[in-house]
Amino acid sequence: MKRCVVVGGADINNYEYIRDCLCEDDYIVFCDSVLKHMDSLGVKPNLIVGDFDSYENPNLDVETIVLPCEKDDTDTVFAVKEAIRRGFDEFLLIGVVGARLDHTLGNVSILLYLDSIGKRGIIIDDYSKIEVVSDKPAYIEDFYAFFSLLNITGVAKGVTIRNAKYPLENAEITCEYQYAVSNEVLCGNVAEVTVKNGKLLLVKTFANGLNQV
Repeated sequence: MKRCVVVGGADINNYEYIRDCLCEDDYIVFCDSVLKHMDSLGVKPNLIVGDFDSYENPNLDVETIVLPCEKDDTDTVFAVKEAIRRGFDEFLLIGVVGARLDHTLGNVSILLYLDSIGKRGIIIDDYSKIEVVSDKPAYIEDFYAFFSLLNITGVAKGVTIRNAKYPLENAEITCEYQYAVSNEVLCGNVAEVTVKNGKLLLVKTFANGLNQV
Protein backbone atom coordinates (compact mmCIF):
# COMPACT_ATOMS: atom_id res chain seq x y z
CA MET A 1 0.00 0.00 0.00
CA LYS A 2 1.46 3.35 -0.99
CA ARG A 3 1.73 6.32 1.37
CA CYS A 4 -1.02 8.86 1.91
CA VAL A 5 0.08 12.50 2.00
CA VAL A 6 -2.40 14.86 3.64
CA VAL A 7 -1.78 18.53 2.89
CA GLY A 8 -3.24 21.19 5.18
CA GLY A 9 -3.63 24.91 4.73
CA ALA A 10 -0.85 26.24 6.97
CA ASP A 11 1.86 28.36 5.37
CA ILE A 12 4.70 26.61 3.56
CA ASN A 13 7.84 28.65 2.92
CA ASN A 14 10.31 26.04 1.70
CA TYR A 15 8.44 24.39 -1.16
CA GLU A 16 11.62 22.86 -2.57
CA TYR A 17 12.22 20.87 0.62
CA ILE A 18 8.60 19.74 0.81
CA ARG A 19 8.62 18.66 -2.83
CA ASP A 20 11.76 16.60 -2.18
CA CYS A 21 9.87 14.70 0.54
CA LEU A 22 7.14 13.58 -1.87
CA CYS A 23 7.18 10.35 -3.88
CA GLU A 24 5.77 9.81 -7.33
CA ASP A 25 3.30 7.16 -6.16
CA ASP A 26 2.00 9.06 -3.10
CA TYR A 27 -1.75 9.32 -2.71
CA ILE A 28 -2.32 13.07 -2.23
CA VAL A 29 -5.23 14.52 -0.25
CA PHE A 30 -5.75 18.29 -0.26
CA CYS A 31 -7.72 19.90 2.56
CA ASP A 32 -9.79 22.97 1.69
CA SER A 33 -7.52 26.05 1.53
CA VAL A 34 -4.45 23.94 0.74
CA LEU A 35 -5.42 24.38 -2.90
CA LYS A 36 -3.42 27.61 -2.67
CA HIS A 37 -0.30 25.37 -2.47
CA MET A 38 -1.11 23.25 -5.53
CA ASP A 39 0.96 25.09 -8.13
CA SER A 40 3.97 25.60 -5.84
CA LEU A 41 3.99 21.95 -4.76
CA GLY A 42 3.69 20.85 -8.37
CA VAL A 43 1.33 17.97 -7.60
CA LYS A 44 -2.29 17.25 -8.40
CA PRO A 45 -4.45 15.82 -5.61
CA ASN A 46 -6.11 12.44 -5.82
CA LEU A 47 -8.77 13.64 -3.39
CA ILE A 48 -9.98 17.01 -2.09
CA VAL A 49 -11.88 17.36 1.19
CA GLY A 50 -13.14 20.43 2.95
CA ASP A 51 -16.00 22.67 3.95
CA PHE A 52 -14.59 25.46 1.75
CA ASP A 53 -15.18 28.12 4.37
CA SER A 54 -11.72 29.59 3.77
CA TYR A 55 -11.20 28.84 0.08
CA GLU A 56 -13.64 28.62 -2.79
CA ASN A 57 -14.30 25.17 -4.18
CA PRO A 58 -12.38 25.14 -7.49
CA ASN A 59 -14.54 22.35 -8.91
CA LEU A 60 -11.55 20.53 -10.37
CA ASP A 61 -11.84 17.21 -12.18
CA VAL A 62 -10.80 15.48 -8.95
CA GLU A 63 -12.84 13.46 -6.48
CA THR A 64 -14.09 16.02 -3.94
CA ILE A 65 -15.85 15.49 -0.61
CA VAL A 66 -17.67 18.62 0.53
CA LEU A 67 -18.06 18.74 4.31
CA PRO A 68 -20.49 20.76 6.43
CA CYS A 69 -19.02 23.83 8.13
CA GLU A 70 -20.34 22.71 11.52
CA LYS A 71 -18.75 19.36 12.43
CA ASP A 72 -16.63 17.64 15.07
CA ASP A 73 -13.69 16.75 12.81
CA THR A 74 -11.48 19.38 11.22
CA ASP A 75 -10.91 18.99 7.50
CA THR A 76 -7.49 17.47 8.21
CA VAL A 77 -8.81 14.95 10.72
CA PHE A 78 -11.57 13.95 8.32
CA ALA A 79 -9.01 13.50 5.54
CA VAL A 80 -6.92 11.16 7.68
CA LYS A 81 -9.95 9.13 8.76
CA GLU A 82 -11.12 8.86 5.15
CA ALA A 83 -7.68 7.65 4.06
CA ILE A 84 -7.72 5.07 6.87
CA ARG A 85 -11.11 3.91 5.64
CA ARG A 86 -9.54 3.47 2.20
CA GLY A 87 -6.84 1.22 3.63
CA PHE A 88 -3.78 3.43 4.10
CA ASP A 89 -1.34 2.62 6.91
CA GLU A 90 1.41 5.22 6.41
CA PHE A 91 0.83 8.97 6.49
CA LEU A 92 2.82 12.11 5.80
CA LEU A 93 1.19 15.36 6.94
CA ILE A 94 2.40 18.67 5.54
CA GLY A 95 1.04 22.19 5.87
CA VAL A 96 -0.48 21.32 9.26
CA VAL A 97 1.82 23.31 11.58
CA GLY A 98 1.35 27.07 11.49
CA ALA A 99 0.10 30.28 13.08
CA ARG A 100 -3.10 28.74 14.51
CA LEU A 101 -1.89 27.05 17.69
CA ASP A 102 -5.25 25.31 18.18
CA HIS A 103 -5.09 23.72 14.73
CA THR A 104 -1.40 22.90 15.17
CA LEU A 105 -2.00 21.03 18.45
CA GLY A 106 -5.05 19.32 16.99
CA ASN A 107 -3.01 18.16 14.01
CA VAL A 108 -0.13 16.95 16.19
CA SER A 109 -2.69 14.86 18.07
CA ILE A 110 -3.40 13.04 14.81
CA LEU A 111 0.01 11.38 15.22
CA LEU A 112 -1.11 10.01 18.59
CA TYR A 113 -4.36 8.77 17.05
CA LEU A 114 -2.53 7.01 14.22
CA ASP A 115 -0.10 5.39 16.66
CA SER A 116 -2.98 4.18 18.83
CA ILE A 117 -4.43 2.21 15.91
CA GLY A 118 -1.10 0.79 14.75
CA LYS A 119 -0.47 3.17 11.87
CA ARG A 120 2.50 5.44 11.25
CA GLY A 121 2.38 9.19 10.77
CA ILE A 122 4.97 11.92 10.32
CA ILE A 123 4.53 15.69 10.21
CA ILE A 124 7.04 17.81 8.34
CA ASP A 125 7.28 21.58 8.16
CA ASP A 126 9.95 23.96 6.88
CA TYR A 127 12.26 23.17 9.79
CA SER A 128 11.50 19.81 11.34
CA LYS A 129 10.07 16.31 11.35
CA ILE A 130 7.66 15.21 14.08
CA GLU A 131 6.74 11.63 14.94
CA VAL A 132 5.58 9.52 17.87
CA VAL A 133 7.88 7.21 19.81
CA SER A 134 6.03 4.42 21.61
CA ASP A 135 6.65 0.68 21.32
CA LYS A 136 9.41 0.85 18.69
CA PRO A 137 12.82 2.58 18.84
CA ALA A 138 13.30 5.85 16.98
CA TYR A 139 16.56 7.00 15.44
CA ILE A 140 18.00 10.46 14.83
CA GLU A 141 20.85 11.06 12.37
CA ASP A 142 23.56 13.59 13.15
CA PHE A 143 22.59 15.95 10.32
CA TYR A 144 19.76 17.22 12.53
CA ALA A 145 20.78 20.26 14.57
CA PHE A 146 18.60 19.34 17.55
CA PHE A 147 16.01 16.86 18.67
CA SER A 148 13.45 17.11 21.46
CA LEU A 149 11.20 14.66 23.26
CA LEU A 150 7.88 16.10 24.38
CA ASN A 151 5.15 14.45 26.40
CA ILE A 152 1.60 15.51 25.60
CA THR A 153 -0.27 12.51 26.99
CA GLY A 154 0.01 10.65 30.30
CA VAL A 155 3.40 9.69 31.71
CA ALA A 156 6.23 8.23 29.63
CA LYS A 157 8.35 5.75 31.61
CA GLY A 158 11.53 3.88 30.84
CA VAL A 159 12.77 6.60 28.48
CA THR A 160 16.28 5.90 27.23
CA ILE A 161 18.39 8.11 24.94
CA ARG A 162 21.72 6.87 23.59
CA ASN A 163 24.45 8.45 21.43
CA ALA A 164 23.35 11.98 22.35
CA LYS A 165 24.89 14.93 24.18
CA TYR A 166 22.37 14.48 26.99
CA PRO A 167 21.73 10.75 27.47
CA LEU A 168 18.95 9.27 29.56
CA GLU A 169 18.55 5.83 31.10
CA ASN A 170 15.18 4.47 32.20
CA ALA A 171 13.87 8.01 32.87
CA GLU A 172 10.38 9.40 33.30
CA ILE A 173 8.94 12.39 31.42
CA THR A 174 5.63 13.92 32.44
CA CYS A 175 3.43 16.48 30.70
CA GLU A 176 4.15 18.95 33.50
CA TYR A 177 7.95 18.94 33.20
CA GLN A 178 9.38 18.97 29.68
CA TYR A 179 13.11 18.69 30.28
CA ALA A 180 14.13 16.72 27.16
CA VAL A 181 14.25 19.71 24.81
CA SER A 182 17.10 20.63 22.41
CA ASN A 183 19.28 17.55 22.66
CA GLU A 184 22.01 16.89 20.10
CA VAL A 185 23.25 13.76 18.34
CA LEU A 186 26.92 13.02 18.94
CA CYS A 187 28.88 13.72 15.77
CA GLY A 188 29.24 10.66 13.58
CA ASN A 189 26.57 8.74 15.50
CA VAL A 190 22.89 7.91 15.22
CA ALA A 191 20.96 8.60 18.41
CA GLU A 192 18.41 6.05 19.63
CA VAL A 193 15.29 6.73 21.67
CA THR A 194 13.21 4.02 23.35
CA VAL A 195 10.14 4.21 25.59
CA LYS A 196 8.99 1.28 27.71
CA ASN A 197 5.59 2.70 28.67
CA GLY A 198 3.73 5.66 27.21
CA LYS A 199 4.28 7.88 24.19
CA LEU A 200 6.48 10.83 23.34
CA LEU A 201 6.65 13.26 20.47
CA LEU A 202 10.03 13.30 18.78
CA VAL A 203 10.81 16.61 17.05
CA LYS A 204 13.90 16.53 14.82
CA THR A 205 15.04 20.02 13.82
CA PHE A 206 17.22 20.98 10.88
CA ALA A 207 20.03 23.52 11.09
CA ASN A 208 17.88 26.24 9.49
CA GLY A 209 15.42 26.03 12.37
CA LEU A 210 17.75 27.28 15.08
CA ASN A 211 15.48 29.97 16.49
CA GLN A 212 14.74 29.17 20.11
CA VAL A 213 12.39 30.61 22.71
